Amino acid sequence: MSAVAEAVSPATGIAGLRARFREGKTRLLQEFRESRATSSHATRLLKALSRHVDGLLSDLWTHAMMPPGAALVAVGGYGRGELFPYSDIDVLVLLPGPDACGNDALRSAIEGFITACWDIGLEIGSSVRTVDECIAESQSDVTVQTALLESRYLCGAKRVFSTFRRANLDAMDPRAFLRAKTLEMRQRHQKYEDTPYSLEPNCKESPGGLRDLQTLIWVARAAGLGKSWTELATKGLITPFEVKQLQRNEGLLRLIRARLHLVAGRREDRLVFDLQTAVAESFGYAPTQGQRVSEVLMRRYYWAAKAVTQLNQILMLNIEEQVNGSQDAPMQPINDHFLDRGGMLEVASDDLYEREPHAILETFLVFQQTPGLEGLSARTLRALYNAREVMNSSFRRDPANRAMFMRILSAPEGQTHAFRLMNQTSVLGRYLWVFRRIVGQMQHDLFHVYTVDQHILMVLRNMRRFFIAEHTHEYPFCSQLASTFDKPWLLYVAALFHDVAKGRGGDHSELGATEVRRFCRDHWIDKEDTALVEFLVAGHLTMSRIAQKEDLSDPEVIEAFARRVGTERRLTALYLLTVADIRGTSPKVWNAWKGKLLEDLYRLALRALGGARPNVDAEIEARKQEARHMLNLYSMLPDTERPLWETLELSYFARHDAADIAWHARSLFRHVNGSEPVVRARLSSLGEGLQVLVYAPDRPDLFARICGYFDGAGFNILEAKIHTTRAGYALDTFQVISPQLDQHYRDLISLVETQATLALKETGPLPEPNRGRLSRRVKSFPVTPRVTLRPDERAQRWILGVSTSDRSGLLFCIARVLARHHINLQLAKIVTLGERVEDVFLIDGPTLAQNRAQIAIETELLDAISA
Repeated sequence: MSAVAEAVSPATGIAGLRARFREGKTRLLQEFRESRATSSHATRLLKALSRHVDGLLSDLWTHAMMPPGAALVAVGGYGRGELFPYSDIDVLVLLPGPDACGNDALRSAIEGFITACWDIGLEIGSSVRTVDECIAESQSDVTVQTALLESRYLCGAKRVFSTFRRANLDAMDPRAFLRAKTLEMRQRHQKYEDTPYSLEPNCKESPGGLRDLQTLIWVARAAGLGKSWTELATKGLITPFEVKQLQRNEGLLRLIRARLHLVAGRREDRLVFDLQTAVAESFGYAPTQGQRVSEVLMRRYYWAAKAVTQLNQILMLNIEEQVNGSQDAPMQPINDHFLDRGGMLEVASDDLYEREPHAILETFLVFQQTPGLEGLSARTLRALYNAREVMNSSFRRDPANRAMFMRILSAPEGQTHAFRLMNQTSVLGRYLWVFRRIVGQMQHDLFHVYTVDQHILMVLRNMRRFFIAEHTHEYPFCSQLASTFDKPWLLYVAALFHDVAKGRGGDHSELGATEVRRFCRDHWIDKEDTALVEFLVAGHLTMSRIAQKEDLSDPEVIEAFARRVGTERRLTALYLLTVADIRGTSPKVWNAWKGKLLEDLYRLALRALGGARPNVDAEIEARKQEARHMLNLYSMLPDTERPLWETLELSYFARHDAADIAWHARSLFRHVNGSEPVVRARLSSLGEGLQVLVYAPDRPDLFARICGYFDGAGFNILEAKIHTTRAGYALDTFQVISPQLDQHYRDLISLVETQATLALKETGPLPEPNRGRLSRRVKSFPVTPRVTLRPDERAQRWILGVSTSDRSGLLFCIARVLARHHINLQLAKIVTLGERVEDVFLIDGPTLAQNRAQIAIETELLDAISA
């Protein structure tokens, strides 16, 4: 790549310098754009851009007639001589002494210099200080201290720059600097989800990004240990092999960041969904079978970020030992292979894993079993990193290793930390080769927010918490069931394998069942336990689907599910895995409504497994009696409920619990035959959102008007139970949520009751739906809209399924189509999975018996839900 540094006289003027900057930068970027996507080309670009700006700043310095006593210094990333295409250019104008600050001529020259920089297009970040001011500022702000650490002379008085460098080094406290940068790194990692596997990572700031590598050089430089990876190797802090790994992965991250800037046309360090495909294509990547082109890029990024995370941890611990003088700390022997070194697990010898490969998995068992251990020492981490080739097919087949792995799985505690540590050190993927295939694999279903391996470990964590007493308050029912489960480790196996076949094509549940069956055979798990784990992996989506998409008041649905499960042990295991799985997909996916549906399905299936035949009449009578008792508690007169109940079908009582039945009766006993709509709202008994009751003379567009109101008011509908009384009234109950609910629920309840009533009184055409704004993620990974229409098992009603990307106004669009065709809605289950919706409606109507009408309805629905 050619350097652009033509000798241009300052007399050329600002216009000439502006043209020179633009032309030179354009030429460099074009050469890089047309070059092969290699790290060496990226490195040359960064250095060439830096040299190009160096020359311009020197000419501008002369052009501004800066006094001979001042110096211009490059700091920060520019100080390293690395300038990314759209990064800021950080400079320090170093003044000779405090007297210079009051010099009007100098102040005017500095202002002219900075203005000229911006005039020619250089986006500089500038500071103007004396040497003493620099030192004082750096002592109070570690960010300033870090920027000054990488200072580089550009032009002006070399003497004042030399004085500054000496003063800066003399003022450096390596221990304080290390402590500050360590805390800063932890805060940064937490800000970026504490994982290198974010689906939209920041290739500079996220864990495993360029900033982690820069932090290592900063703390090493501050401690006088070296300024480059080669110098650190000379000091014995890293091995030659680790130097190659650091250089290779740093080169890739630089290349990705440079290409990202180029594609975005601005400073952009996040690999956002909108840009991932374009960046991948700039590398020359092509889609493979079952993988998007963006996934090819991101897989490569994740592997680099993971390696950086591992190497960062090793080197940071080594530097800490050098700076704090803890390399000679006393060690307590644990066994022949390991020692406790100040709370860190230390290998007894550097070549332990080469000599005794069985000790690799023993590391994590000892970590589990030894109280007080906080992590692995730098020496242990390095030994594991260098022993990766030892973990080959023979290692995986070794009976001793298989027995050790089962001991880790079945230990009384510590699985969460042990398996996370195994994944971080690449041991898990090398022992479970099938797991290695999903490390860093993205999931573009708008549902999961983690890569597959991170999701699996999150599910394992959730499952483990069900068995820990201090977490009982989180999921009391799950903890209650877990306390009676005989072999918790079987559930951990199911958690590890439930999504392990993602991304292969085909049904990942069935493929995963095959993999877990092979695992059980290789690890001597008996036939009965193998059958349980295989059932869980193959059917891990079943309970969620039935709870959220089918009518749980239908005895046939419950009986069919109970037959599929077969035993109480299987039912309990499936319930626990389902809750752990949903909780492990995204913080936004779980809600109290889903929890209630799953618990209801569990209890109903358990009763069916116990041999209790569903007696609908007896169940309904019991609910009525309980509802009457509740009404008595509110001092309601006897038989107050009768006028309303006489108008209701059995299906109403089957679909509502006693508390809802009593609330409806108490709210409506004066309005049973009224002509005005009645709207009542209360905090949901589920502990989240509102329950809204709507009672009004039925009409074809009623449901659409209700949805239109909720959409306009900013509510999300989770569930709708729709009933039409014998007297021709709609009695509908909605579960809704709103971001404003927590703070102003009393005002919000009053507002809903008033405004929804007014909305239902409106006549005339329905308003046009608001198409809503799509999120970036939905735009990047759209869901193909699907509509299914099929009769239910009794062929009396129809089940309408809708799947599409989520957006505001979506349910209103669907309701408008149903209203237009005079479709009666009996039940609606609104399932939002991240940014995808899977809605199910139980409907009937005379037009549904005609094939032509069915096709028209499906076509209009597809048009309505298409983004």
